[in-house]
Amino acid sequence: MITKRIIPCLDVKDGRVVKGIQFVGLRDAGDPVELAKFYDSEGADELVFLDISASHEGRKTMVEVVEKVAAELAIPFTVGGGINSLEDMKKILRAGADKVSLNTAAVTNPDLIKEGAEFFGSQCIVVAIDAKYDEGLGSWRVYTHGGRNATEWEVVAWAQEAVKRGAGEILLTSMDDDGSKDGFNLKVTRRVSEAVSVPVIASGGAGNAEHFVRAFNEGKADAALAASIFHYKETSVKEVKNVLKEKGVNVR
Repeated sequence: MITKRIIPCLDVKDGRVVKGIQFVGLRDAGDPVELAKFYDSEGADELVFLDISASHEGRKTMVEVVEKVAAELAIPFTVGGGINSLEDMKKILRAGADKVSLNTAAVTNPDLIKEGAEFFGSQCIVVAIDAKYDEGLGSWRVYTHGGRNATEWEVVAWAQEAVKRGAGEILLTSMDDDGSKDGFNLKVTRRVSEAVSVPVIASGGAGNAEHFVRAFNEGKADAALAASIFHYKETSVKEVKNVLKEKGVNVR
């Protein structure tokens, strides 16, 4: 039986970890290297590092910070933000990342998913999807550039397209629920999880351990990601895993 993964997320801006609500109102949450070390020792299954303003500001992910974080980790490490070419992927993977996360670049240039998958293998390519509910569409629309720009893509259709092109994993963030601490969006998580053949990471809205239980049982997610509740010590990876074990969810 495949174990479910708990993944802390480091949203990094100007070399510091930050966290906001619905992608705005950012506040400082600490040093990425120190937090990475802490989560590794806490029993996190993986770590995600997102340079959240790189695409919007049109610059590359901070390779030096990635190198410093990777040097402290024994667990798998995914890096995203400002990765726009095969060359960018090579730099990030050489710096110590195990996987790269493509969001804006994947939408604007879907061939990049295929290029990365063919060169490094699908297991290295995560496609991150920022989704927001659209009344007119009656479903969730895909957004790019750190949640700033709406696209024509409906979330399930784009997730399927990304997998068809070689994505080995989908990191799905519900923008409506981001930072709310009211729980993951189970509807969109389940819809995408049931529509694709690769693992789906639920993101956006974690507030307590019970929310992780629901993301796995009802949302059908393979992994669940959280930031502020871990950064600000509202709960811990260990506490979440203990609750999951009590509820019969298979975790490491």
